[in-house]
Amino acid sequence: MSIAGIFPIDKWNFKSQSILTTLPPEEYRRLCAHMTIQQYDKGAVLFREGTIPSGIFFIKKGKVKKYLADRDGKEQIIYVANSGELIGYHAILNEGRYPDSAATLEASEIAFIPKEDFLETLARSAVLSQRLLKMLSHEFTVLSNSISVFAHRSVKERLAIALIVLREKFKEGTPPGSPVVLDVSRSDLAGMTGTGKENVVRFLKEFKEEGILNTKGRKIFIQDVTKLIGHSGMSQ
Repeated sequence: MSIAGIFPIDKWNFKSQSILTTLPPEEYRRLCAHMTIQQYDKGAVLFREGTIPSGIFFIKKGKVKKYLADRDGKEQIIYVANSGELIGYHAILNEGRYPDSAATLEASEIAFIPKEDFLETLARSAVLSQRLLKMLSHEFTVLSNSISVFAHRSVKERLAIALIVLREKFKEGTPPGSPVVLDVSRSDLAGMTGTGKENVVRFLKEFKEEGILNTKGRKIFIQDVTKLIGHSGMSQ
């Protein structure tokens, strides 16, 4: 089921898909001249907050969480990047260090493009620079919206929003009429929602009792996204 028209999903997704793959052929060849592709297990760290970047990452297959960690190691997940998305370029553009960390949420196939190739292509490509500017503007809007909305929403509403956003990211390949399966830990849901794991477990149980979802181990089966949207406080 599509949620277009009943939930403002565009406010929660960066839409960086295809920014590289639809470049003019010559520019794409220059960008990918020294690209390497690696398979990552679930939980593998791509980069850590405060480290110096040496390149950018293009997610060919899989999902990656971007997060901040406090002194106790508790994570605040600020975004989940999906297949086709680009991450790690902000620090290169501002000539700084990574402002956050990134780790795989599932087994993933990720391409690494060296910093030098990225910057050379960017300097020569009006297409890539325009797309990055547009994407940066949209990302700022998404993050500003997230901060504003989460500051004024209850934990239950925030969890509903997180589940809806994850449903959109996990739904690819799901047969029509079948529930979308989210393979995500309760700890990661807590990190996305900004609450404790015990609250996530409690509200998942409530959603389960309402017939909104079902669970099997760490997997969550979204059965009624319309009811879930009703709990989000974000219906259109």
